[in-house]
Amino acid sequence: MLEAAHVPAYAPYWVSQAPVVVLLMQILGLACFAYIVLRRLSPLVHAERDIRLDRPWLRARTLLKYWFGQWKHPRYRVAGTLHLCIFAGFLILATRAFYLLIFGLSDDFTAAGGIGRTYDLVADYAATIVFLAVTAAAARRIFYKPARYAQPPQYGNTRRIDAIFLLALIAILMFSESLFEASRVAIQAQRGVPVEFLPALSLPWILHDSLGWASLETLWRLHLGAYLLDVFTFYFLLCYRPFGIQFHIETSLFNVFFAKLDRGTVKPVRWGVSDSHLDQVKSFGVKKFEDFTWKQMLDFYSCADCGRCADNCPANAASRPMSPRFFTIKARDYCYEHFPVFGKTNNSHALIGGIYSEDEIWSCTTCGACEEECPLLIEYIDKVVDLRRGMVDDGNVPKSIQKALKALESRGNPYGKMEKKRADWTKGPEFREVCEVPVLNGSNGAETLYFVDSITSYDDRIQAIGRATARILTDAGVSFGILGAAEKDSGHEVRRFGEEMLFQALREQNLEAIDHSAVSRIVTADPHAYNALKHDYQGAPPVEHISELIAREARAGNLRFKPVESGNVYTYHDPCYLGRHNQVYDAPREVLDTIPGLKRVEMSRCRDRSFCCGGGGLMLFYEPKEEERIGVLRVRMAAEAGANVIVTACPFCMVNIEDAIKVAGLEGKMTALDLTELVDQQLVRKPLQTTSPVEEVLEAMQV
Repeated sequence: MLEAAHVPAYAPYWVSQAPVVVLLMQILGLACFAYIVLRRLSPLVHAERDIRLDRPWLRARTLLKYWFGQWKHPRYRVAGTLHLCIFAGFLILATRAFYLLIFGLSDDFTAAGGIGRTYDLVADYAATIVFLAVTAAAARRIFYKPARYAQPPQYGNTRRIDAIFLLALIAILMFSESLFEASRVAIQAQRGVPVEFLPALSLPWILHDSLGWASLETLWRLHLGAYLLDVFTFYFLLCYRPFGIQFHIETSLFNVFFAKLDRGTVKPVRWGVSDSHLDQVKSFGVKKFEDFTWKQMLDFYSCADCGRCADNCPANAASRPMSPRFFTIKARDYCYEHFPVFGKTNNSHALIGGIYSEDEIWSCTTCGACEEECPLLIEYIDKVVDLRRGMVDDGNVPKSIQKALKALESRGNPYGKMEKKRADWTKGPEFREVCEVPVLNGSNGAETLYFVDSITSYDDRIQAIGRATARILTDAGVSFGILGAAEKDSGHEVRRFGEEMLFQALREQNLEAIDHSAVSRIVTADPHAYNALKHDYQGAPPVEHISELIAREARAGNLRFKPVESGNVYTYHDPCYLGRHNQVYDAPREVLDTIPGLKRVEMSRCRDRSFCCGGGGLMLFYEPKEEERIGVLRVRMAAEAGANVIVTACPFCMVNIEDAIKVAGLEGKMTALDLTELVDQQLVRKPLQTTSPVEEVLEAMQV
């Protein structure tokens, strides 16, 4: 009778048998969890629509890679390893958790045979690993305190305490499961029945060895107590998570599945509204919380507060007001406060001037470093752009950007210069002697359009990139031309600064001019124009960056380089909209490595972790509040790598890096070059023809 009384499924609990008590506990736990989650997700019902059901097979692969495979976590070795251990352990222990919950209703539910014994062995080790991992994770937060976990004073220590408390609950869950197993085997030993095997050095094995002093009655009490503790902790943790930072455990699977699939793109103003019907949209962008889409709200819930986004954010590194981590956390806190689980909804606060400041939203460079690093594929750029759209719609734009936007509207470029001067960079006598750049009119017969864009057309320093690009295209035997006065700014930054209607106008004018030119492909040396033409210009011919063309022509032997004679050490700076947004990392490096004698080193922050220069597009016209310029931070990284020449492949990066070299006091010690300028310098060219063909024949006859 003692055995029957203390098996969890038959033990008396207060005034009833176990199945009734356990069933009530489980019904109550599940009901509470369902109610809390439904209340938490209620704002999503009132949110804007977001179309996320396209390409299901690609979404399934994304889910397998980033959620199940935890692809991005090892980028931070210590924290990533701990998280992988916890995640893998939970996956393994999911079956055991289900088994224990059912075990309280009927002890006949069990996995028998070799499969069951093998699973028990693996699960015992999994529980041990998870217990050790959460203990180590808690110790890191308490004693080591990585900088990316730091919180501004206004947030206090609540998040740190919450994280440690949640880790403690997981540890209790692993301990109770292990004690349940250990006490069960100890009971078997005292009753003289065949003892089940406990894997050596596992937590159940350690606890079993420590129970040698206990009587059979004590072991039964420990066994039942461990079971009740496990069930209670399981449901308490399940219902507590939606109130803290671990709600991502419930939402992350869906967040990854519905993640954005196309890099470099910006969401439409309204899903389901075509560009031709934007004039029917009453309000642009996000002004109140319900203006966010349901996926954007799901992002807020899915944040794990790991700080990886802020740790890689250049705006945060320069102490600008923007931190992607707190950008998300503030929205989640707003949602928790104004859409409470218990109580009435109170959503009456404006977002701008409420939870976000104007400077915070304008400080984002849209470099994408936060999105690249996030293990849960949270999206930031679309939210920032939507908030900017709302501010632009209300006429709330910094004066410096207003001037650039008005110039773009009236002249098609942010400098306000005349359209007819757009091709003046081609008119220098020394340049025209070696390179003819025709303006395409549809009858030139050129196959390739060189899309120059505004900064290369009008900035005196950057015009050198345009001339170098034209000479390279000529040497490669490419039949090309430009649009000249018919070309308008690509509008890349215009769209990302929230002026959607102006972008639409610029795009339509450019598409009309491109169509009239009758070209079959486009080449550009500007990553921002490249990204716009590739992702924002539907119907445009295929586009490639000049670095891709140079690499291909060099491999084919059409471009050859002479050795670098100086003892300089070069490093390559990845432009954000060429690298992270379009995955062009190898072509520029291949070009550099093809040049004989060139010594190249990598900066610590390179490729998909490249550090933004801080000034893409209209950021050149905006003056953010920052303690130290982003470009200066980048230049110092190059110096730390041992380089004295920074090579980039973006005109905006060139402006910022050259300026940063001066500000950092490295003028004369470090220089910057565009990739096209370096290639132009090192190309092996045929001597210029100085005699006419007739003179050449006469000379040959004399010989």
